[in-house]
Amino acid sequence: MTKVIIMSDSHGLTKEIEEIKIREQADYVIHCGDSELTDDANELEGVITVAGNCDFYGDFPNEQKKVINGITFFVVHGHLHNVKMNLMNLAYRAEEGSANVVCFGHSHIAGAEKVDNKLFINPGSIRLPRLRVERTYAVLTWQSSDKVEISFFTQEGQKVEDLSFVTSL
Repeated sequence: MTKVIIMSDSHGLTKEIEEIKIREQADYVIHCGDSELTDDANELEGVITVAGNCDFYGDFPNEQKKVINGITFFVVHGHLHNVKMNLMNLAYRAEEGSANVVCFGHSHIAGAEKVDNKLFINPGSIRLPRLRVERTYAVLTWQSSDKVEISFFTQEGQKVEDLSFVTSL
C-alpha cells in the first residue's frame, strides 16, 4: 500500500508538521505551499514542496509533477491559478501534465472532488482553516488506481469522516 500525506498553509508551524509526519509514517509527503519556512528547513526535508504567496524565505518551485507508484500528482499552491474563484485554470494545467491527482491549497478550505477522472485535493490548513473549525490535512492511500482512499484528519490525528471517501482514478 502506498501512502501520501498532503498538507498546506501551515504558515510557520514546525512542530505540527513533524508530528503529522511521525504519526502517519507515509511513503511521501506533499506540502502545497505557504509553509513560510526556508527551503532548507528540517521539517521540509524530503517533502515535495511548492511556493505559496506567503513563501518569501524559500526557493520553492511554483509547481511540481511527481509520479508515485503509477499515479501522477500535480502540486501547486493555487494562487497563480485563481483557485479561490474556480478550478478551471488549474484543471487545464493539470490536463497538460496528464495528472491523475491535483493537490493545491491557498483557500484554506478542505475538500476533495473527482472531476473528469482527476482527483482534486485541497487539504485545508493545519493553522488557519476556513469554513470549518478543524485544522486539517489529507492522506491518500492505494494499492491500485482502481481503489484510492482519500482521508482527511484533524491536526491532532482524528479522522474527518464527512470529507473522506474511496474512489478510482
